[in-house]
Amino acid sequence: MEKLIVPIEKNEYYDVTFEDLTHDGAGVAKVEGFPIFVPNGLIDEKAKIKITKVKKGYAFGRLVELYEESPFRVDAPCPIYKQCGGCQLQHLSYEGQLVAKQKQVQEVLTRIGHLKDIPVHPVLGMDNPWRYRNKAQVPVADREGALVAGFYQQRSHEIIDMEACLIQQEKNDEVVQKVKAVCEKYGVRAYDEKKHKGTIRHIMARYGVVTGEIMVVLITRTSELPYKNEIIKEITTLIPDVKSVVQNINPKRTNVIFGDETNVLWGEEYIYDSIGDIKFAISARSFYQVNPEQTKVLYDKALEYAGLTGEESVIDAYCGIGTISLFLAQKAKKVFGVEIVPEAIEDAKRNAELNGIENAEFAVGEAEVVIPQWKKEGNTADVIVVDPPRKGCDDALLQTIIEMKPKRVVYVSCNPATLARDLRVLEDGGFKTVEVQPVDMFPHTTHCEAVARIELKNE
Repeated sequence: MEKLIVPIEKNEYYDVTFEDLTHDGAGVAKVEGFPIFVPNGLIDEKAKIKITKVKKGYAFGRLVELYEESPFRVDAPCPIYKQCGGCQLQHLSYEGQLVAKQKQVQEVLTRIGHLKDIPVHPVLGMDNPWRYRNKAQVPVADREGALVAGFYQQRSHEIIDMEACLIQQEKNDEVVQKVKAVCEKYGVRAYDEKKHKGTIRHIMARYGVVTGEIMVVLITRTSELPYKNEIIKEITTLIPDVKSVVQNINPKRTNVIFGDETNVLWGEEYIYDSIGDIKFAISARSFYQVNPEQTKVLYDKALEYAGLTGEESVIDAYCGIGTISLFLAQKAKKVFGVEIVPEAIEDAKRNAELNGIENAEFAVGEAEVVIPQWKKEGNTADVIVVDPPRKGCDDALLQTIIEMKPKRVVYVSCNPATLARDLRVLEDGGFKTVEVQPVDMFPHTTHCEAVARIELKNE
């Protein structure tokens, strides 16, 4: 077997041109075809780099000097951008980000899906790509006797203390700072993950962008919260729009944020918000899109691709709390939603009732189990909509879609790589990908959502 020759050495310097960006925003350069990942490098930039680590098939480097800058390079406006791991692309202008994301989607469709000549439209971005996130969940730590709250430093568990985050709604910044100050006033200690001691693990704020309603969630290691009544009184006085104060208890040694027990300490179990004409009840644990403005753009495109006339039966796999289902129900004859998380289905039913929507039904279970069962019972679909997690669709679900032969499939994706893989399966099963529309749900990060319009080939 021929031994792979690595053409670079650790601690050596090389002149390179960056060709691409990785999924976490690093520049990709090659020396004799050998890939090197370098933070802060942008496509088409020429630079001197130093190799910091060499692996079997790739290496990592550090940017030493830029010979030629990208026309899209900008100074990041956030003062802690280089330390914080929350954003990856603030050094790339917003126009440049949209160009890079379109290229990313086009490239994976070709490389992974072997799908050529499929129109990938320019990315639908935001007019104002700042202050868009409606939910903040911020870890808390003790530092020199004071509480700090912020995001983790890149590739570490060291918290960068943060007063403002430029991609968070300003209301959420305000809530986190006030709640942190109140906890500090009453001597509530932060959770220490090494010693497994302390009380408060995370502060979470949810904000209804349309309604202005606020929910505060204190995630604690212990069920006991010292000075609970005083803390609630101060929070509700300092934050007049707060409608709900909730405690979630997570006693485990884990990186998972939420524990199993959630209790409303004050106010309502839900706050409300709207996307378009649909109103949603949001609890502490509800999955609800963090950028509602772009969610409407995404769902409007999904609705357009579904091509509904009012006569169709639609299945929404991975329906969550019914966000897409309820959009579809406005134009469909009947919508069937399925989701594995029981609490999400309860939320979906509640949201249907809240909006007076009677032509949507929801079932708990794995889409790849429930949908074949519906098929056996004669519930076929004219249109199937899938909005899977990052790992993409389960193969059994894709095979069911192929067997059911709906006229159209609308695939809403949060991971272009698994979208490309799944489109290849559907293409081989008798479908044709007509077009793909990327949507920028998370400006200044490397994430890109996309909607694909897929139609059954004429047999």
